[in-house]
Amino acid sequence: MIPAVENYFNYFTEVEERFQRRRGTGLLLSTLDWARIETGKDAGIPLEAVLRGIETTVDHYERRPSKTKKVNGLAWCAQEVLAAAEDMKEAAVGTQRNQSAETPGLEKEEIARFCLANAEKLRLTQVHPQVMLVLEECAVTLTELAANLSNEPERMRLEDLERRLSVLEEKLLAALTMTATEDELFDLRTEADREIAPYRSKMPGVQIAQLQKQFIHKRLFEKARIPRLSLFYL
Repeated sequence: MIPAVENYFNYFTEVEERFQRRRGTGLLLSTLDWARIETGKDAGIPLEAVLRGIETTVDHYERRPSKTKKVNGLAWCAQEVLAAAEDMKEAAVGTQRNQSAETPGLEKEEIARFCLANAEKLRLTQVHPQVMLVLEECAVTLTELAANLSNEPERMRLEDLERRLSVLEEKLLAALTMTATEDELFDLRTEADREIAPYRSKMPGVQIAQLQKQFIHKRLFEKARIPRLSLFYL
């Protein structure tokens, strides 16, 4: 067994099972949901923080007098997951976040610096010319997002910002995939299949397909030395 894939399997499975149990349905996770799980795992977000975030989000939803919108994806849980991860980090050094604070754990200035730093990294990345055009577009968007943060309300909608960053990553992934050679993609698919092989009997086909996509996604970004844009990497 390959430890990295084993850890991914356990992490993905526990998050999916907890979300489905609290959601009260067999709703399958979307591609974006799987991307969020993979992002959190790679960024070092503890599994417990993700599970706490799911629990808190659904608890808040269930206490609402009007339930016109359902918790249909992990995007709804992003802000609570980030808050839970910060609580755990601060508890580890003997501090505790003020639970009554009106602002989320991540400060706007910190997020703005993160976006600007990634914009600079994208502009310095040397890859295929077609990909560089997309890199510049994404860098412009990140710069605009950083500038707009000063106009955001005190309690930001981190899930909306995270969704925007996910869209940028999807654009980059599409450009990287389009410019990769057939041999490069074949090699990545072969590598993914080899590492996932020990888990095929434990996972339904849809999960295997999603894990393959996320593996290739990760490796394409690594090979191009393109930074991950999610707030989970902040």
